[in-house]
Amino acid sequence: MTETLAPPADRLRVRDVDLEIVRRGRGRTLLFLHGFHPLNPDARFLERLSREAAVLAPSHPGFGASSRPEDFETVYDLVHLYSELIDGLRDDKVTLVGASFGGWLAAEIAALRPHQLDRLVLVDALGLKLGDRETQDILDIFNTHPDTVRRESWHDPDRDAPDFDAMSDEALTRHARDWEALSLYGWEPYMYNPRLKRWLGRIALPTLVLWGASDGVVAPDYGRRYAALIPGARFALVDGAGHHPEREQPDALADHILDFLDR
Repeated sequence: MTETLAPPADRLRVRDVDLEIVRRGRGRTLLFLHGFHPLNPDARFLERLSREAAVLAPSHPGFGASSRPEDFETVYDLVHLYSELIDGLRDDKVTLVGASFGGWLAAEIAALRPHQLDRLVLVDALGLKLGDRETQDILDIFNTHPDTVRRESWHDPDRDAPDFDAMSDEALTRHARDWEALSLYGWEPYMYNPRLKRWLGRIALPTLVLWGASDGVVAPDYGRRYAALIPGARFALVDGAGHHPEREQPDALADHILDFLDR
């Protein structure tokens, strides 16, 4: 079998926002919303999904090479932007997959407009406050020592965590831009919407919640409780993965998702 190179990221304009977007594959449309950082166009996870679906993977405004208007600064803005993106697709309904921060966005979209979606997959999703006031549900990645964040984020940090010393200047600049945008959207309240929990019951569509078994950013028990708030949602662990299964176990994660779509 001859390998083909992944196409470079494309561009897509939604209102006044110019998005960097990866398009791969054919078939039913699957929209992937990334977590702390966009995936590379040649990411193994996207390649695996694209064998059975037409994958769209935009970089959120302010991340990667996507523009961000000055007054565009809340999760509310992101949710409505992606709702409009979905409206503009030819499909009657799409499969929505969100990881980490993107999982929070996916849950918000599904609760707001479930009629737009065929299926929903959440991967190590943020977005909820489940414990009491003194309980830290989500590791504070901005105010915790970087070594601790690295250890809690990855099942095997030495294998999977980014090596900043080996990054090009361009990659370091993108990484810093992602981090700045993430803090803008998720700083206050920290990585959750206090109203989302109330509306998860509106998600009346097949839902799969997947979680890295070694996730120390949001523990698997948080994921189980998240799934329990969505009617009929299934929960499963991804072994050998922390908070980023799409990077750590791309084949296993893709298999979970494709099996779910084929049911």
